Amino acid sequence: MPRTHKIEDYRNFGIMAHIDAGKTTTTERVLFYTGKSHKLGETHEGAATMDWMAQEQERGITITSAATTAYWKDKRLNIIDTPGHVDFTIEVERSLRVLDGAVALLDANAGVEPQTETVWRQADKYHVPRMIFVNKMDKIGADFFRCIDMIKTRLGAAPLVINLPIGAETEFKGVVDLVQMKGIIWTDESLGAQFDYIDIPADLQAQAEEYREKLVEQAVEIDEAAMEAYLEGTMPDEETLKGLIRKGTISNTFVPVLCGSAFKNKGVQPLLDAVVDYLPSPVEVPDIKGIDPKTEAEIKRRSSDEEPMSLLAFKVMNDPFVGSLTFCRIYSGKLESGTQVLNTVKDKRERIGRMLHMHANHREDIKEAYAGDIVAIAGLKDVTTGDTLCEPLKPVILERMEFPEPVIEIAIEPKTKADQEKMGMALNRLAQEDPSFRVGTDEESGQTIIKGMGELHLDILVDRMKREFKVEANIGAPQVAYRETITKQAEVDYTHKKQTGGSGQFARVKIVLEPGEQGTGFVFENKIVGGAVPKEYIPGVEKGVQSVLGAGVLAGFPMLDVKVTLIDGAFHDVDSSVLAFEIASRAAFREGVQKAGPKLLEPVMKVEVVTPDEYMGDIIGDLNSRRGQIQGTETRGIATVVNAMVPLANMFGYVNTLRSMSQGRAQYTMQFDHYEQVPQAVAEEVQAKFA
Repeated sequence: MPRTHKIEDYRNFGIMAHIDAGKTTTTERVLFYTGKSHKLGETHEGAATMDWMAQEQERGITITSAATTAYWKDKRLNIIDTPGHVDFTIEVERSLRVLDGAVALLDANAGVEPQTETVWRQADKYHVPRMIFVNKMDKIGADFFRCIDMIKTRLGAAPLVINLPIGAETEFKGVVDLVQMKGIIWTDESLGAQFDYIDIPADLQAQAEEYREKLVEQAVEIDEAAMEAYLEGTMPDEETLKGLIRKGTISNTFVPVLCGSAFKNKGVQPLLDAVVDYLPSPVEVPDIKGIDPKTEAEIKRRSSDEEPMSLLAFKVMNDPFVGSLTFCRIYSGKLESGTQVLNTVKDKRERIGRMLHMHANHREDIKEAYAGDIVAIAGLKDVTTGDTLCEPLKPVILERMEFPEPVIEIAIEPKTKADQEKMGMALNRLAQEDPSFRVGTDEESGQTIIKGMGELHLDILVDRMKREFKVEANIGAPQVAYRETITKQAEVDYTHKKQTGGSGQFARVKIVLEPGEQGTGFVFENKIVGGAVPKEYIPGVEKGVQSVLGAGVLAGFPMLDVKVTLIDGAFHDVDSSVLAFEIASRAAFREGVQKAGPKLLEPVMKVEVVTPDEYMGDIIGDLNSRRGQIQGTETRGIATVVNAMVPLANMFGYVNTLRSMSQGRAQYTMQFDHYEQVPQAVAEEVQAKFA
């Protein structure tokens, strides 16, 4: 079927917010008024359409971002629901990449909360045009004007007030629209679907005029011609004013602010109007940049059906009915089911099978989709989040998403032996959906290890395993991934012989061990000349050394950055074999490591703390007490950023310390940077525990 809406009529936007600012309720209302949802689901009864995982319904927090299509005033809205919990910021970043605009919700009573600051900074990083909806105006203590102040002081943004509340708390009735200069009052009987335009109440007239003047002054600054006309006394008409607000919003010059109460069904329609009037269509944001996989040259793709096809996978989900679903944003060209596409990140081809348009949790099958669309594709075999799918003859890699390395690992085992296989499948499924979650096996203990971004992150994954895959598991305490290395050169001459009649074993090797460059892992070099050890036995020597690299001599951790050179040896015509050389080199290497000054290494994390100025002293003091080295501080907007290198072993439980030090206003991110030698005192402790 041909395109139903011009690309200029699309609005791809997300709703972002602090936990409990009413995001799900607002999305629900949007779906209700745009005619897609027939019954209102209340979050605090746990039945909202967008929150479709049982777990989210129970915790009342949104974890998975679902994508939903709705229609308003002949425009097509694609709404991407984003999670607001700090351990899920990877999901938020991922959805911000795919959006053209965003609506940030504030709780009228709490104002700008810590997580709002985090999400706001992430949106700054991707230059996403935004507007703000001050929700929960019906709550006790709701204060619209305090929120406006906090937008300036905490977010460092320029608020452009486009509606004012009529009444507040239990008296909240509606809003004054400052663009049309009319009041809007909602009728309770119609669940807010009907509203009336009224004259601005007399007691609000003076305030409305004052804010209208501020609005016009801020808006005309965007455009020289409008500015001149205004200074000469010509007021912009409604159309011109909307055009100016749109221009300023898309260029991130200011942020339109509206208010209402989604729960009480007031203020949602003006919010939808504002999304249509002020947020950008796919054509109004910069072209997406990518690179050519072969030449690494930069390629730009315009949002147009005529361009070569390219789409970005931003979410992989398992759906109980369809199996694996990959959510993709089509940036350019058009996609038909049955076509072949190239996954440029993995360099594999995939065939597009069933394509779906999602609405919170019912769906329609479609045969083709166009630039600007967000579609769910069923049954792709090997696509993970952040992969690009494109036309095989015009390959492009749309910017790769950067996923932080997991920093915390926990051993996990099924409660019953019978669940072992099911657990493996469940973990692999979850790892496919979430690139910041990894699964591995501990070589020695044979335990399954899961790694993630934080304690809450792993908790939720274990919980999902129980619910979606019916696997009960026990988990251990969080662990640091230590490593071992050597610090000086050592030479070993070792002979292995077992000759007691019959075919025996004989092998002699002489090897030199030396510390390798940082980050080189294991290097093996063969310097045998003149056949002291025949060629066919050399792989045996290397294999023998590699087989013991996995467990060092100090505490059994894998070894890093070691160079081994084979310099001499001897063999026996009958008794030598690859196996004999493997055994000899294994023993020689173990002996060599003991002589070569073995040392323990620990992962050092690059930690970035973003904090309001007043907590900086405490935070730096605390990082120093965790064996951290402060690399420097900088200002970002109105916050201070502290950069430090801190050993992971000292970072457990940091999130709680940081929250209490800063009253929840500072956040941190950390990612693995490098391995470093462990101080002697700490090393002894670790060895005592593991050896």
